Amino acid sequence: MANQEQLALLKQGVAVWNAWREQNLAMLPDLSGANLSGADLNKARLSDADLSDADLSDANLSDANLSRALLNRARLNRARLNRSFLIEADLSDAHLKGADLSDAHLKGADLSGADFTGAHLDNVDLSGVDFYSADFTDATGL
Repeated sequence: MANQEQLALLKQGVAVWNAWREQNLAMLPDLSGANLSGADLNKARLSDADLSDADLSDANLSDANLSRALLNRARLNRARLNRSFLIEADLSDAHLKGADLSDAHLKGADLSGADFTGAHLDNVDLSGVDFYSADFTDATGL
């Protein structure tokens, strides 16, 4: 379950969140299970955050830093993740139907069991990625 204080900070906006992260670099945010559907998280600093089981459907995560984030079982359907950093992120069993990951950096990410049906993957860095049982039906850019 998400840390309610951290979730409240994030809901105040990316500028407030990023300023808090700058002052709390050692803190590992717990946003697990949070409902962030439709949220504008453009350029958010979410590296090392626990977003497992979170609902990020239709969220704008363009240019966000999600490196090493836990996104296992997260719902990211139709999310905008273009130019985002997902280096070494755990996206196992995540739902990314129709998501836009154009120009995203996924080096070393765990995509095992993830559903990328209809996702846009143009110019994505997929080096060292674990694709085991991932579904790329109708995905573009591969």
